[in-house]
Amino acid sequence: MQTALKTRLVEVVVPVYNEQRALPVSIRRLHAYLTDTFPYGFRITIADNASTDATWEIAERLERELPHVRAVRLEAKGRGRALRRVWAASDADVVAYMDVDLSTGLDAFLPLVAPLLSGHSDLAIGTRLARNANVVRGPKRELISRAYNLLLRSAMGAGFSDAQCGFKAGRTEVVQALLPAVEDEEWFFDTELLLLAEGHGLRIHEVPVDWVDDPDSRVDILRTTLEDLRGMARVARRALSGPVRTPVPSRVRAARLPGGMARQLPRFAVIGAISTAAHLALFVALRLVTPAVVANAVALVVTAVANTAANRRFTFGVTGRAGALRHQLEGGLALAVGLLLSTGGLALLGRLVPDASTAAEVTAVVVTNALATLVRFLLLRAWVFNPRRAKETVR
Repeated sequence: MQTALKTRLVEVVVPVYNEQRALPVSIRRLHAYLTDTFPYGFRITIADNASTDATWEIAERLERELPHVRAVRLEAKGRGRALRRVWAASDADVVAYMDVDLSTGLDAFLPLVAPLLSGHSDLAIGTRLARNANVVRGPKRELISRAYNLLLRSAMGAGFSDAQCGFKAGRTEVVQALLPAVEDEEWFFDTELLLLAEGHGLRIHEVPVDWVDDPDSRVDILRTTLEDLRGMARVARRALSGPVRTPVPSRVRAARLPGGMARQLPRFAVIGAISTAAHLALFVALRLVTPAVVANAVALVVTAVANTAANRRFTFGVTGRAGALRHQLEGGLALAVGLLLSTGGLALLGRLVPDASTAAEVTAVVVTNALATLVRFLLLRAWVFNPRRAKETVR
């Protein structure tokens, strides 16, 4: 039985840049753990991103000393670039990566890759945001992480919970099929890969992890956040021209979204992101002269009219003036749902925290808008712009 298991191969990539102190300790620890507990064949690949210290020399030494460890040198920086280089050439059944600080508990590694090796799932991610995850980190990182992932879900329609955890894996044939369509070479690389996978209807498995923040981490949080936001904007712009279609393995071709939804969701997400930004800007401006509930209502009404018109034209492909007024009136029901949710959220916040700051109010609006956005899409798709309903009207 053990021999049969060993025929499967998992390649774990550890991207590094100027990690001469952490690298030998982490690789020896990872190698020992996999040797002692992992029931499948493994390969650890150290991907050096053009380090300027002794990292490469240490990587070469580890390659010589430890079986199933190899080192790859890149002449340019970029985590995404390193992962692309190794994953694209891998002959393993499953490819994975983890951060060199091993902040994520290694006991989650087998649960991460098992559904990929069985063929049940296509990609897998560790999540620090699951209810039963155990996470130790400062409030700054916690706030940024939750805000970023909330933005991904509300603006981009992401269904996965934690895009930033450095603990991911994928079936090699699936990853290699998607790589040509992934443009980013740095921190947004794996988020873009996940968004692309979701757009193709692929199954993403999530594993709650134990995670401890590394106080010596070399990651520039502000720079990384800005790069991620630029990446989101680029993906959103690309979505406006139509969904990206990449050939995927035959087993998962049938796992598509309902007809038309794969094209509609990205466009709806882009329009929703623009509407949300406009809504928040109006809310903050009006909040200076009116109560929060009034500011929210006015901002929501103004942006909802433009949102319905944009979705009518770009998301659902309805052109011409015929039915435009009816669409706006019916879109008003979706507006009422959003107004009810956001007003209720602000009222609840005011009751619980009477002296809540504008930042807290904005957060409440964002959270309730995320839920209202989902309801709005379902109403617009199933009722307001349903093509079958239009045909019945013509009859």
